[in-house]
Amino acid sequence: MLDHAEPQEKQRSGLSRPVWCGGTLAEGAVLRAAQAAGRAAQAADRDRRLAPAVVTALKEAGFARHFVPRRWGGREGGFADLITATVLIAGQCPSAAWCGMLWAAHGRYAARLPEEGQRELWAKGPDTLIAAALAPPAGTARPVPGGWLLDGRWDCVSGVDYSHWVLLAAPVDGTAPAAGTAPAGSAQASAWVLAVPRSEVIVRDTWRSTGLRGTGSNSVDVCGVFVPDRRACPLGDVLAAVVEPGASPARQAPAQLAGGPMFCAPALGAARLALRSWTRWAATSPAGHPAALGNPGTQQVLARSAAEIDAVALLLDRAGAGADAEPTAPRVEAVNRRDAAVAAELLVAAVERLFRTGGAHVRDDTSEVQRAWRDTHTVVAHGALRLDASAGAYAAWGEDEWSAPLPWGLW
Repeated sequence: MLDHAEPQEKQRSGLSRPVWCGGTLAEGAVLRAAQAAGRAAQAADRDRRLAPAVVTALKEAGFARHFVPRRWGGREGGFADLITATVLIAGQCPSAAWCGMLWAAHGRYAARLPEEGQRELWAKGPDTLIAAALAPPAGTARPVPGGWLLDGRWDCVSGVDYSHWVLLAAPVDGTAPAAGTAPAGSAQASAWVLAVPRSEVIVRDTWRSTGLRGTGSNSVDVCGVFVPDRRACPLGDVLAAVVEPGASPARQAPAQLAGGPMFCAPALGAARLALRSWTRWAATSPAGHPAALGNPGTQQVLARSAAEIDAVALLLDRAGAGADAEPTAPRVEAVNRRDAAVAAELLVAAVERLFRTGGAHVRDDTSEVQRAWRDTHTVVAHGALRLDASAGAYAAWGEDEWSAPLPWGLW
């Protein structure tokens, strides 16, 4: 029987996993990380944190070093491979995929710090785990000679228990926006990103979410910590596009170019997990009764949900390719934000349908369908996947642009 949780064209070619792009995340190590994450997924959901062995496997797979500059031993990888690897891990444990994806993304942000700050963060190697809380800025950063005094609380800091550093965005206390930041009056103009050692933050056990429970996305408190100038830069500089000849596309890209697709990738993996588990239920014949999959209504649920999940995979594949090909193109950013938001809605619809039709046992506390349902809803609640936020950026393009082919030749 076909595994309906995997895109059908890949099954026909004999593959049971996403096609690799030949990039910087080692396929074998990612598969091993996925297997480790799958074995520990139920425990992560129960314990509200990843197992140490899963964190080690994610590092060995190359997530932390994926976007790190080569001069610090990193890979300067691309978006497409990260999305592929994240989906693959999420097909076993969305919480592990979420943390791995963010540890990769935060390395890209840390590469915008001054060079001496980067040297300090990656002094022990490129596999440094970096947590972050950038949106919205919280706490306060007060300028003092040689640096900043940082105070406040930041929420939802995923993977912080295992991280070595934390990037925190804070409004500047009583100062005018610094030169080179975003326009005056915006949140980016008056906020800075400061890198703080994990040992200098207090982690509060606050993560009680319905889904993504294993991410350990707890709150952190910082009380009067001094952060030197070498570990600080304006938030606007972290989020903006930077044209840097010779640099990898990801180093030049703005935060929103592939942010939505990257956040959507764990939800795609979670939906595949739900579909795979639901299909096992539907194909099983209870004693004295035919399998549910013989019912035309059940077949329609399978067909529609599998098609929606495959459609999302196509959208995210295109988003990753576009981000790697056109890292500073505003139109690509608008299309990717639109596609990620619509993809999130498709995944919710598909997983909801599976959850409603999967019989009483899909709602057991040990059910993969139930856990994937919770994880999918939690992922798509992220602000980066809101259609109302992305639709305006897309609508700003003219009619000719809406119907024009995308510049990198896909679709």
